Amino acid sequence: MTVFKYGDDVNTDLLFPGRYTYTCAKAEEILPHLLEDLDPAFAGSVKPGDVILAGKNFGCGSSREQPALGLKAAGLQAVVAKSFARIFFRAAINQGLLLVECPEAVEAYREGDEVAVDAARGVVTAGGRSFAFPALPPEILAIRDAGGLLPYARKKLREARG
Repeated sequence: MTVFKYGDDVNTDLLFPGRYTYTCAKAEEILPHLLEDLDPAFAGSVKPGDVILAGKNFGCGSSREQPALGLKAAGLQAVVAKSFARIFFRAAINQGLLLVECPEAVEAYREGDEVAVDAARGVVTAGGRSFAFPALPPEILAIRDAGGLLPYARKKLREARG
């Protein structure tokens, strides 16, 4: 597992450059461009289960879906940040990408530390220390577990139809 650490105000153009907004819509088109203007090595090195740690206001900027879709498709375990921009937070829920606000874990992390996130218990472990965050509502966890809002809604519709 790799931990990628970034600072404050990582905006959606740094997550996915705006110049590709109208040419890349599918996950496989988005993946090669993730963070290319912030961390050119990211797209080639990110693997399922990796974690991003970040500062304040992660995901600020425009309300495009590509950044959240791409990060979810990359297989990130979670993005743990000091805070998130509201619009990005909602887009991440829609895509089933786990976002965790836990400033203490971000501050405590040192390069090389292992990081794990237990969303159901509300715990981030970094460098052998555990940090609590407000456990996510069951509905948000169900959306994540279903793979995003649309798969979740489809599942609920099938269940309602019996």
